[in-house]
Amino acid sequence: MPLEIDVAPMSPERFRSVLGPDRYEAFVRAAREGRELLRGRVVWNVNSTPSGGGVVELLRPLVAYARGAGADVRWVVIDGTPEFFAVTKRIHNRLHGAPGDGRPLDEDARRVYEDVLAANAAALVPRVRPGDVVIVHDPQPAGLTQALRAAGAAVIWRCHVGLDEPNDLTREAWAFLRPYILDADAYVFSREAFAWEGLDRERIAVIAPSIDVFAPKNVDLDAETVDAVLRASAIVDHQGEPAGPVTFTRLDGTPGRIERRVHMVEDEPLAPEHPVVLQVSRWDALKDPLGVILGFAEHVPADTGAHLVYAGPAVEAVADDPEGERVLRESIAARAALPAETRRRVHLASLPMQDAEENAIMVNALQRHARVIVQKSLAEGFGLTVAEAMWKARPVVASRIGGIQEQIVHGDSGVLLDDPRDLAAFGAAIADLLGDRASAERMGDRARERVRERFTSVRSLLDYLALIRRVLGRERVGAEAVSR
Repeated sequence: MPLEIDVAPMSPERFRSVLGPDRYEAFVRAAREGRELLRGRVVWNVNSTPSGGGVVELLRPLVAYARGAGADVRWVVIDGTPEFFAVTKRIHNRLHGAPGDGRPLDEDARRVYEDVLAANAAALVPRVRPGDVVIVHDPQPAGLTQALRAAGAAVIWRCHVGLDEPNDLTREAWAFLRPYILDADAYVFSREAFAWEGLDRERIAVIAPSIDVFAPKNVDLDAETVDAVLRASAIVDHQGEPAGPVTFTRLDGTPGRIERRVHMVEDEPLAPEHPVVLQVSRWDALKDPLGVILGFAEHVPADTGAHLVYAGPAVEAVADDPEGERVLRESIAARAALPAETRRRVHLASLPMQDAEENAIMVNALQRHARVIVQKSLAEGFGLTVAEAMWKARPVVASRIGGIQEQIVHGDSGVLLDDPRDLAAFGAAIADLLGDRASAERMGDRARERVRERFTSVRSLLDYLALIRRVLGRERVGAEAVSR
């Protein structure tokens, strides 16, 4: 059965301090117009998991701020079987141009996919009223589109993944999914280059993802708090001192507390004085943890004193990613094969996911502690971890792929790698930033300003509102044409 996620409203008033007076007043006017447009309608968001991954990071604050602005916006997570998620992971990999498990997207896969979504549609569609708007996120629930349209809803299909240069595997995934989403009123992609072939160009929209700068993952933390979080969660050695209780403020304003410990794979604990190079990603081959480990081990000199931390979610907590456990095992094996002195500088962190906001404050502290943050993905939809790192005023070394290249201006607000498989260039870029701290800090400051201008939740809310206005306007025009 689909599960509705309870999201407490958050007032957009807090953006006054981020946007400045003129931009904030423009946002207030747009929110007022949006309330009128959506009066009597529900805006539903449908995806496949309540935790883990960039889509959830994006979706939760947008729902909360929209509700805080007075709109009836809801979030539903579909139910699925392990077989269903194996098929959708196969689709996900092919959308990135990778074979994944190598199994076909054949009629058996289609039957598994359609059976699960038919059961979800039977439970969800009766709750959706004619005139509602449904935003369907990514491949997993895409097969709900036709049933929702038949119920009288306006349907927007939002694809968060994409590839700059599609190959035959990508087109195989498109061919599998296209029949399900053709009837959508609009198709949203993160970049123009990600838009599929064979779709009505007039219904394509581009909306860049964004981050919530006030969420536990991004809220400003002072150095003392960063140190306390890292010690309490066992990421950094507390050197025999009791860690003590560490609290933080949740999204709803209530206090939270660091209760859990990070599972660290390491020879010895990370010391506070060690310069940290950090990647935060799911345990996914497309994020290239093996390449990150080897690139650091082989090409970041030991005399920098730097240590690598690769941090990902505890694999048992991410229900829609059956490959995570295998990739984590491979990463542990790759680290274990390193020479002892190099291995000592490499740390793998599995972050607890039982409390999403506790997890987020750990990530925030890690990013603020890091000297350099990397995102050496082999494929990427947009890569929200890049914007998160930039918001912390940290220099980022990342692959020139997907939406990463929309975020970073090479040499100004970060460093882009033309070939993410070039481990020597990856290591050299890190070493350069570690060796010139003043330049790295200037780059980090420019990175934060770029996020402020382009990648906050306000920007996404306004973009979605404009698209919904366009879709509903087209719906009214269609109705008038029928009546004539």
